[in-house]
Amino acid sequence: MSSANPDTPRPPAGRAGMKKELPERFRAYRHVWVFIELERGQVHPVSFELLGEGRKLADKLGVQLAGVVLGPPEEATQNAVAEAFAYGADLVYFVEAPLLADYRNEPFTKAMTDLVDTYKPEILLLGATTLGRDLAGSVATTLLTGLTADCTELDVDADGSLAATRPTFGGSLLCTIYTLNYRPQMATVRPRVMPMPHRADRGIGRVVTHKLSLAEDEIATKVLGFLPDSQSGTANLAYADVVVAGGLGLGGAENLQLVKSLARAIGAEFGCSRPLVQKGWMPADRQIGQTGKTIRPKLYIAAGISGAIQHRVGVEAADLIVAINTDPNAPIFDFAHLGIVTDAVRFLPALTEAFTRRLSPHSRDKLAS
Repeated sequence: MSSANPDTPRPPAGRAGMKKELPERFRAYRHVWVFIELERGQVHPVSFELLGEGRKLADKLGVQLAGVVLGPPEEATQNAVAEAFAYGADLVYFVEAPLLADYRNEPFTKAMTDLVDTYKPEILLLGATTLGRDLAGSVATTLLTGLTADCTELDVDADGSLAATRPTFGGSLLCTIYTLNYRPQMATVRPRVMPMPHRADRGIGRVVTHKLSLAEDEIATKVLGFLPDSQSGTANLAYADVVVAGGLGLGGAENLQLVKSLARAIGAEFGCSRPLVQKGWMPADRQIGQTGKTIRPKLYIAAGISGAIQHRVGVEAADLIVAINTDPNAPIFDFAHLGIVTDAVRFLPALTEAFTRRLSPHSRDKLAS
């Protein structure tokens, strides 16, 4: 038995050692697609945010940007098609069927995979919502392609590959992931990570309709009724203009009342960092950060939050970040616009009192305008 020659050069590890030339069967795949998430007549705003990001990718690649609308035959579905064009789509792929009235994995996966197999997109983007995550995983598995979840940045590199960046190792690092030898390249992006693009009234452009080849008796799941989440309207952190949040620096659960009082005084939403949810001090729907809500407010006040990367990626798109912390070397001061080195437990009541004196109810509503 002969051993390998130690002088023989080995192929480089990682991305550099991978074959960049696409297999023949994938060379016809072109264009950027964005799934327009429509549920119970409402388009999720993340779909429009992704159209804005998809526009940038499509322009770099010199291809078209398409929206994908799956829904029942009703006015709201037609409106979703029109909105896709208003937010920049060049064309829309459209599957209209009664089976798509409520989200179920089987008919939506069938509709999407049939579209991909027929029209061959190069990139497919979906929102990292409950619905989008379920659909993306199922579609990627069915198509035997890669999926990068919860991305914070999207780009195309010199050879035209999608560069999808996301936090990893518990949010301690950012890594960029490539799907080199498979198509489509798929990614999900959380709400509020990307900016909302400008909306322009445009006429309906090219719509490619496709028939859903599936019958009700072929679907295992059935919709028996709809029960709205009684808590669904209690926290709207992702789309709040002003957010106040607390961290472990507050010292105890009882001091979260200081955060809530300030939020109430300035008409803001309130939230917290991950350790407070882990301790049971605040519910998970109030958590801000990579494993919680990504926010993009005009004003973010962080009290007693150290600002580890897991939290940073969830807030750094805010227009103005005000950090309050006793530690002058806390990581949050590296990206905050205004830093205040003091004890948040002592500072928050004074700040609340100052706002209460100066703001009338009318001006409080306009604080973030």
